[in-house]
Order: sequence, then C-alpha cells, then structure tokens
Amino acid sequence: MNSNRPKNLDLTTIELPLPAKASIIHRVSGFILFFAVAFMLCALAASLESEQSFADLKAAFDNGLVKFITWGILSALGYHFVAGVKHLLMDMGIGETKEGGRTGAIITLVCGVIVIVLAGVWVW
Repeated sequence: MNSNRPKNLDLTTIELPLPAKASIIHRVSGFILFFAVAFMLCALAASLESEQSFADLKAAFDNGLVKFITWGILSALGYHFVAGVKHLLMDMGIGETKEGGRTGAIITLVCGVIVIVLAGVWVW
C-alpha cells in the first residue's frame, strides 16, 4: 500500500453521488427522530394528564413555533420511512446496481419531498 497518496481532507470539495446524499439525509432524519422522541413523549404525557392539560396542549399547537417543530418531526419521520422502504427493497435484491441505486435515490428524494409538503399542508 502506497502511503504517499494525496489526502483530501476538505469535505467541501468532495462531490458525493446522489445515493450517498440520500443516505446521509436518512441518517440525519434518524438522528432528529431520536431527539424528537422526548418532545413527543412530553406532549403525550401532557395530553393524558387531564382534560385541561389536553386543552392547553391543543392551544399550544396554534403557536407557529410549535407547528414548525411538529412539521420538522413529521418531515423527518416521513423521509426516514421512505428511505427505510428503499433500504428494505435493496435488502430484497431490488435496485442493487449502480444505476438502480441512483434511480432509487431519485425516487426516495422525490417521494420524501412529496411527504414533507403533505406534512406541511396537514400541519398548517
């Protein structure tokens, strides 16, 4: 192994292929969902305390910031679901080629954008 190979450590100059970008977004959405569980569990606990706490929580969802956070969580969940289905299909042997991976990434990104837009319409 040649140890004198040039090393490019500037990540801004590396052009990643589309399947890599879709995979990175899938990982980021999973990371967001990991921390969103705390928000969702707090909202669930507050909604189950009493009728008044449920009404207070319902009123809090009229706030623009809370709607934005909810939309972000739903967007992460939707994209993570779509990309997860793509990975399950790849596990079954569908789209394992280089061209299949690119096509799957395009389909995943398009479906992800559709789900994100639909989540925004539903929240607002």
